[in-house]
Amino acid sequence: MKESEAIIREITSLVETWEPRLIELNDDILGAAKNSQNRTIKQILGHLIDSTSNNTHRVVHLQYQKSPFNFPNYATFGNNDRWIAIQKYQKEDWSIMVQLWKFSLLHFCHVIKNVKESKLENEWISGPGQSVTLRAMILDFPVHLKLHLSEIDDLITSLKEWSSRDNLIFPD
Repeated sequence: MKESEAIIREITSLVETWEPRLIELNDDILGAAKNSQNRTIKQILGHLIDSTSNNTHRVVHLQYQKSPFNFPNYATFGNNDRWIAIQKYQKEDWSIMVQLWKFSLLHFCHVIKNVKESKLENEWISGPGQSVTLRAMILDFPVHLKLHLSEIDDLITSLKEWSSRDNLIFPD
């Protein structure tokens, strides 16, 4: 897929930019605010770990299963929130989470780099009456990643605005 190199560069760049930024956040910050889906920074990153894992599985399955392929969509009916709750990301060691996020994304890059061109139009049944091609899934992945990283950025920014009042420490 000709776009895969650009996607890989984009994901790699996001990892390089965000890893040091994430790793320096302290526990007060990680649980201090929630986004519109009522998720903390830790829970958003946990969702991104789950998303990367699920997308890796889909990419692999779509290269050897009959198309259209019916694979559970963990996000349907709010199940992604169940995944977050069951795995208790809020209690997970932050440095482990950041490294898992980083290395799962780098592995995803490796997987998409090796996708067979002939399989890109294979379809995943993503919900009732909905399907997505492997190509579209790969192309959309960075969009999803950036959406949630921007949510984390928004939470960090909003916390910085009132951090001095509550004595939260933000690294420079």
